Amino acid sequence: MKDNKTFEERLERLKIIVAGLERGDLPLEEGVALFKEGQALAKSCASQLQKAGNEVRIVSNGLIEDFDAKVESEDMTDDS
Repeated sequence: MKDNKTFEERLERLKIIVAGLERGDLPLEEGVALFKEGQALAKSCASQLQKAGNEVRIVSNGLIEDFDAKVESEDMTDDS
């Protein structure tokens, strides 16, 4: 099942989970369930941050060319 929540929504939920776990007043089963949910959220957020960082790095380093310019360039060098 795909989670359609935004990064910010996931991060907010993670903060709530951490606060609940830090209080230390949860029953064991609930604490374990929240810990598992928090781990999944942390992994998801980290992955999304890494992806965003990679995209920023690519754009910042000029590794993405304007698609139209590339197509025009290829058309000019095409010998067919």
